[in-house]
Amino acid sequence: MSKPTRDQAEKAVKTLIEWAGDNPDREGLVETPKRVVKAYEQFFEGYNLDPEEILTKTFEEVEGYDEMVIVKDIRLESHCEHHIVPILGKAHIGYIPNNRVVGISKLARIVDVFGKRLQTQETMTSQIANVIQKVLDPKGVAVVIDASHQCMTTRGVHKPESSTVTSAMKGVFKENAVTRNEFLSFVTLPKK
Repeated sequence: MSKPTRDQAEKAVKTLIEWAGDNPDREGLVETPKRVVKAYEQFFEGYNLDPEEILTKTFEEVEGYDEMVIVKDIRLESHCEHHIVPILGKAHIGYIPNNRVVGISKLARIVDVFGKRLQTQETMTSQIANVIQKVLDPKGVAVVIDASHQCMTTRGVHKPESSTVTSAMKGVFKENAVTRNEFLSFVTLPKK
């Protein structure tokens, strides 16, 4: 499948504006197709990024550290693959190193890589956990995502108070209830 050109994408936006019932040539909308295509480049830049490459630089000088590393409240911005409307929420990632650690900002970047694609929350949660497990080979990985889906809050059933929680547990987080519960207690602590 070849990628459409920018011009083709802008024409598609113009068609959607017309389909919605407005005039794409009026002053307020004349630049909208360009702006939408530029926004889509940002919304979906995850297709151009390699999550495995992001996780390849690790550090082995950890003084034997073998407890949980948790990055919580990572802002998540994605788009529902069924309606192309935002999914907004937070991701929490934990892992137990196996002789090496990765820079914590890399975990946030992994959320962005998979978030900046058309997604379902369930798939995204698994993708994040799977790539961390594959590349870092830790003793375990835990991922929890809590997000609001605009396809439920602004259309359809109109339930703005709802959120969806998904989790993926690998290694010791899946096998050991005490470890899993310790992670869950850390990510549900009240904010300071």
